[in-house]
Amino acid sequence: MSGRTNEPHGSGRDTPGRRGEVRSGARRGAIRHSGAGQARREALIQQGESRAKKMASESPKLTEVVFFYIYDIGQRADLKKVAALIPAYDDMGLVKRRDTPASLSLPRPLVVRLNETEAVEANEFESFTSIAKIYDEGALSIIVRIKTRTPFDALYTMRQKTVLEDGVGLTIDDYAEESFHRIYNAIRPAVAGPYEKGYVDKETYTAYCIIDDIGDPYEFIREHRAAAASLLIDESRLEQLHESQVNATLARPFSFRTDDYAVFDMDRCIIIDPNHDYEDLLLIVEHANYQLLELRVLDRLLDRWLDEAERDIRLMYSDEAGQKHLRGNAAQRKFAHIQSLRFDALFILENLENSSKIIGDYYLGQIYARLCGILNTDGWKWSVERRLDTLQSVYDMEKTDTSDQKMFWLEVVFVVVCIVFPLIQIVQVMIK
Repeated sequence: MSGRTNEPHGSGRDTPGRRGEVRSGARRGAIRHSGAGQARREALIQQGESRAKKMASESPKLTEVVFFYIYDIGQRADLKKVAALIPAYDDMGLVKRRDTPASLSLPRPLVVRLNETEAVEANEFESFTSIAKIYDEGALSIIVRIKTRTPFDALYTMRQKTVLEDGVGLTIDDYAEESFHRIYNAIRPAVAGPYEKGYVDKETYTAYCIIDDIGDPYEFIREHRAAAASLLIDESRLEQLHESQVNATLARPFSFRTDDYAVFDMDRCIIIDPNHDYEDLLLIVEHANYQLLELRVLDRLLDRWLDEAERDIRLMYSDEAGQKHLRGNAAQRKFAHIQSLRFDALFILENLENSSKIIGDYYLGQIYARLCGILNTDGWKWSVERRLDTLQSVYDMEKTDTSDQKMFWLEVVFVVVCIVFPLIQIVQVMIK
């Protein structure tokens, strides 16, 4: 009994087995500690990378802002005379790419390079170019293109920036207006049939084209969706748009490649393309707005002609007998003039239809259909055709009424010649 050694249970003496367990546990703790540090380091690296990406995405991107000003100057312009009056060259037209069919053709205007500005405000523009296009259908476009690194949510201020023209500070709108009047005054002898003296109707459109590589364009728009919707709607961040309005504005975007993006609205569009391959989109935008302008001008003219026809019809059937015949003759002469104008309107409408045969499910066809839907060109066409039909009805009614009057007097003459005269002769013979 005395030789037995009684160790208390759980003493701290290390046995070989316990030492192994303790060391093993220490190694496991060290491994766990080392793994946690590695995970923290990786997390910090990921946070740094995400922060760098966010800073890069929030840094101002190189953006080309394209301003379109399209004016209606008359019924047609003689491009040969225009080329003799000012230094102009033929437009190269649409370059066929993507899935554009070879059969597609658009109007080919004359192009005039405008004077470059002397300076830009605070050197905010990396480049500034402007051209004018003259179409034989009687339209003149002023296109101003600016490259800038203005932050995306401040692009709406670009229209208020000033440029120097002959030492005078002008906004972009004023610069375009000055350029238009300078070109129009120079080519006025080549323009036939100005519609209204002293009044020129116009359409404007703005394209914001992001050129820098921003990665996934859809992710960029999601991060800036409120600014993008405000830019498309009213170029202002003063109003907070409702989520439903933002969704409706940014609906139906277009993409041909994985890195491009385009979304359109009534007066503005946003294009993202690091390859700078959007000239065909800009041409479609210009053409759709040109067509809208011509239809609107034609609709207004037909409305005015119908008002004149209505006044003449009322005068023609007026109860004032003293002036009835005179006014009727004047109305008939005016109806003849309106009929010639109606034919002019038909030819204009046919030329518009012929120049806009962008039909099909290819990429540009889809974008053109989208723009026509936004601008409601089909509604304007329907309005023009309805007014043409109404004008035709008024003309036919006046023509029928005039024919009836002529037939009435012919019948009177026939009765007098065939009946009254013989009766008078018979009476004279009986009296003798």
